[in-house]
Amino acid sequence: MSGLVVRRAEPADHPAVARLTVAAYEADGQLKGEHGYGAVLADVAGRAETGEVLIAVDEATGEMLGAVTFVLPGTPYAELSGPGEAEFRMLAVDPAAQGRGAGGTLVRACVARATELGCSAVVICVRAGMAATAHRLYAGLGFVRVPEKDWSPLPGVELLGLRLDLTDRP
Repeated sequence: MSGLVVRRAEPADHPAVARLTVAAYEADGQLKGEHGYGAVLADVAGRAETGEVLIAVDEATGEMLGAVTFVLPGTPYAELSGPGEAEFRMLAVDPAAQGRGAGGTLVRACVARATELGCSAVVICVRAGMAATAHRLYAGLGFVRVPEKDWSPLPGVELLGLRLDLTDRP
């Protein structure tokens, strides 16, 4: 397996990030019955204006394997983060690239960015009933469930809050 590199998405990457993100959410069954969320996922330029869109790229081939949006509290895409917390949203791995480490690499990049900015924690929300592999990924990286951050953007869509405390990390 070749190495993965994470970098900030350039405007030229935005169409590919949009396609990859929508494809990953569709493959995961997360867009069934959703009205308009596909368009939100595809608006990479909008996310890049107020957050950092990061992509994981295969070093050897240059192939984009995944993407994520890193945001700070008070910005338009922040849903859960409070003072001192960073958040990431819309983590997506190309369905054809599952199992190659892109998801974990992107999460670790977000944690590193939050640490660099002096944040005390990273928070995320995951869909209840989401793939067990996603829950294992987050638990393996030290995220813990924070029920007081659970919320529902739409009837029938339950999101669970997870948090990684950065204050006790080396």
